[in-house]
Formats: sequence, C-alpha cells, structure tokens
Amino acid sequence: MYKLFTSESVTEGHPDKICDQISDAVLDAHLRHAPNSRVACETYATTGLVVVGGEVTTTEEARAKIDVAEIARSVIKDIGYNDIRYKFDAESCGVINVMHSQSADISRGVETGGAGDQGMMFGYACDQTKEYMPLPIALAHKLTQRLAEVRRMENTPMKYLRPDGKSQVTVAYHEDGRITVDTVVVSTQHDPEPKGVSEKSWQDQIAEDVKKHVIGKVIPEKFLTKDTRYYINPTGRFEIGGPHGDTGLTGRKIIVDTYGGYAPHGGGAFSGKDPSKVDRSAAYASRYLAKNIIAAGLAKECMIQLAYAIGVAEPVSVLVDTRGTSRGISDSKLSEIVRRSMDLTPSGITKHLNLRRPIFKKTAAYGHFGRNDADFTWEKLDLVKTLQAEVH
Repeated sequence: MYKLFTSESVTEGHPDKICDQISDAVLDAHLRHAPNSRVACETYATTGLVVVGGEVTTTEEARAKIDVAEIARSVIKDIGYNDIRYKFDAESCGVINVMHSQSADISRGVETGGAGDQGMMFGYACDQTKEYMPLPIALAHKLTQRLAEVRRMENTPMKYLRPDGKSQVTVAYHEDGRITVDTVVVSTQHDPEPKGVSEKSWQDQIAEDVKKHVIGKVIPEKFLTKDTRYYINPTGRFEIGGPHGDTGLTGRKIIVDTYGGYAPHGGGAFSGKDPSKVDRSAAYASRYLAKNIIAAGLAKECMIQLAYAIGVAEPVSVLVDTRGTSRGISDSKLSEIVRRSMDLTPSGITKHLNLRRPIFKKTAAYGHFGRNDADFTWEKLDLVKTLQAEVH
C-alpha cells in the first residue's frame, strides 16, 4: 500500500514566471538605488505586450534612475525570448508602466514599523531531502532547471528547445518506508518539426531526448521502477508558448514558489514585494525557523504559521506543528522557543535575514526555498545551536 503526492514546477520562460521575474527585477532596482524603498509591483504579459503596475515609495533620485521598460526588456531577453518567431520578444514587445505611490492609509502603519497588511504565512521543512524540502517539489524544480540548462548549452543536444516548459512529479510513499516515483510529466516548448519529418516521429524524438538529457540527469535511479510512467508533451505538440500561448501574471504560481502543495499557503504572493510586506518576509522567516528545527534534530517534519494585523508589528499568533514527529518536546513549547529565538516583527525579520538588498529576481523562478545560494539567508542553518540550547 502507498500514498501518492504530486507537485509541479515551471521554467523561467513560463508566462507567469516571466511576470514574477520582471516584478522582482523592478523591486531589485529600487532596493539597489534606495534600500528603504517600499514596493508592491505586479506585471501582466500577453502577445507583444507587458504592463507593469503597483505602488512604490522611494526617493526622487532613485525614481529618476529606474527605467521600468528597460528592466522588463532585459529580463525577457535574459530568459531567451529574443526571436520574433515567438510572437513575444524583448525588442518588439510594448511595455506600459502604470506604477504609482503607495496609499497614505497603508503607509502610516508601515512607517511606524507595523506589518504592511494582515494575513497568515506558512513555512515548512522536512527530512525527505538534503534541501529539507518535500521530494515531489524538489524533483519537479530540478527537471525544469535542467530543461533551461540544456536549452542554454553551447552545444546542446536539443537545439529545438524554446523557453516555456513545465514539469510534474508524482511520488509514492509506501507503508514500508520506501519512496518511489510513480509518474513524471514534462512539457517543453519546441520548434516546429523539420521539413520532411512527421509530427509523430518529431514528438518521439523529443520524448527520447527529454528522457535521456533531462529526466535521466535529474531523477536518481533508486526512485525509478519498471512501473514509473512518463508523459512527455502529452498533447502531442507544444510550439505556441510563452505570453503568446497564454497570458502571464505576477503571483499565479504561489504553490510552485513554495512547497508544491505539501504544506499550507497563506495566499499571498512573494514577487514584487519589499520586506515590509509580511507576505514575503514572514514566509521566509517561517521557512528559516522550520528548517532550523529539523536540522537541529527536534523533529522530522515542521510547519510554522505566523499571522499579522496591518499596522501591528508583533505577530498576532505563532504556531509550530511537527505533525507528531517531534523528539521529546511539545509543539507548544517549540512555539515559545521560536518566539524567543527571533524578532518576528517585520523590521526584526528584515534585519535578521538582511532582506533590504537587490537579491530577489533570482528567487522568482525554480522556487524560493530549498536552494543553495548564499543570498538566500532564510536557508541558513545558523539557528541550530540556539534551538538545541533552548531545548537542553
């Protein structure tokens, strides 16, 4: 007997992820020129058009230096949309900037150190992988990252790849403790079939290449069985993609951004938001705390919820739930320890994790958690000894 769980990921060329990256690149530009800027930026993309909107409070000097259209085009080009055949490319697409100043009613609460909005944020960690992430989302991200890696290779064996793509991994959790991969789905945008090649044989070639150069390089053989199922471009064709194939919008991939549905989500997106927005900073803090609890050996699995009221600095609630896996310590005791171990006000989180830096564009594809990057301070394990000392 076993239970199945599925998570998905998307490439940096997915229309929603294009928008997330533009929004975070705009945020980074403001933080680079004026670290105390407050930004809430959202982006919309469709065939030949990008619209950037939201609210920003910054210095006049920073405002004068930031060219939103140039930022958007740079992101689009870096992703790989540099060919007019895609019906969406960095040179020809229009960019409209409709950003405005932050509401005075919101600003008055934030300026006193309070949270920028009400809401609840979740963080999660477990011991399934070395990244302290659930296996389904960890594998799904690695598949989409590999698709992009192969596409960018100088001598790529898959010259026909285009930027848009998705993955999905279903993992079987067996009663005897074994973990296997039940199903792998990969959909990748591609060039039309060459002249003289049938659509069927073209899709067969793509499927063979994806299995060899993508799946075979990512998923360890120990997880694969003779019964593992593979679905590669299951519709039979994926030529039309990116914002020409589907509109994109900031904040529509919040489950991809976090834990692949394995843990709850408070509903607030991350991209385009500065650290005064607890949607982002408190979600990072709760992941940081949950990961350190697991690394400290205090539990095998940990979910943390933080909740805030607009204009109020301290969280209105802190919950630790180890789902019955804690080792000799109650969840209520862990909640008390968490409160003592870190200043959970927006300013306290921002200072502890050093968040007022232009580091956010690279968070906007392949997940905000479980990645080995020195700038991702919420992934550090520097609280382990503090937590262990609190327990003992």
